Amino acid sequence: MLRYTLRRLGQMTLVLLALSLLIFVWLHALPGGPVSALLGERATPEAARTLTSQLGLDQPLYVQYVRFLLSALSGNFGASIGVQPGIPVTQVFLERFPATVELTVCAITLAVAVGIPLGYVAARRRGGLLDTLSIIGSLISVAIPVFFLAFLLKYVFAVKLGVLPNSGRQDAIDATRVTGFFVLDGILTQEWDAVLNSLEHLVLPAIALAAVPFSVIFRITRAAVLDVQDENYVRTAESKGLTGAVISRRHVLRNAMLPVATTIGLQAGALLAGAVLTERVFNFPGIGDALALGFQQRDYPLLELLILVAAVVYMAINLVVDLSYGMIDPRVRAG
Repeated sequence: MLRYTLRRLGQMTLVLLALSLLIFVWLHALPGGPVSALLGERATPEAARTLTSQLGLDQPLYVQYVRFLLSALSGNFGASIGVQPGIPVTQVFLERFPATVELTVCAITLAVAVGIPLGYVAARRRGGLLDTLSIIGSLISVAIPVFFLAFLLKYVFAVKLGVLPNSGRQDAIDATRVTGFFVLDGILTQEWDAVLNSLEHLVLPAIALAAVPFSVIFRITRAAVLDVQDENYVRTAESKGLTGAVISRRHVLRNAMLPVATTIGLQAGALLAGAVLTERVFNFPGIGDALALGFQQRDYPLLELLILVAAVVYMAINLVVDLSYGMIDPRVRAG
């Protein structure tokens, strides 16, 4: 198991190294560059040449990349030049990361809580009305663009009905900040009004973000249960006279959950790394919103950090999934 883990970590390191090079080259190839973004309307040729020399952008690309890599390894990505000018981009990230984590946890919890039971019931009643309606619903949820669903939910429940907030993480209330996770902070300080208010702000963006993962988890669960319930060991259990509940719990669900667990891990990684559209629609101050603002305002240091962090998060979750797979099935470790 140790060798398997080290091999996966080595692969992650190589991927991150290649990704850092791609990000560095790509951002430096964008029109304008950091000098234009920093100077703005004050960009005279003399000022541009001076700032270029100060930033070391007149040196060869490989020298700039090595310097960037060494700074990144030390955790120094520089200061924001657009989203929050002058503030270290690591601070911008740390301020916004809890919001995205909260939103992702709510979305994946909702997708799992609905997708797995519905997929199981639909498979057990294959060809029935519930199965047909569930498949149609999952196709619709994966076909509707996330931004359109977000705007639709916002218009109906926030604008027309006024039953839920339309933006932000929390109203302007006197709430104690401890960890940056608003729901957790409210629980720790027993400020239940703050907890309720934060959860209300999470409802609509979480539903919008959960639509695609729900569809994927539902389809994988249904397919896995259909495969498992036709296996010989399930028929043997039925012939022994075991009750349906015992067969479902010990034989069907346990064996069907392996691909489902993998899917949940991958979907969680994708959500955590890519909640850009949902956060923009609901003005939710997470890393997805910061990423969109970074592109809009050409905040290159912030973009470098956020893209690398998104890749690290996604690969870390994949690593956890791989390790759990390897613990369950020894054949994976031998691969």
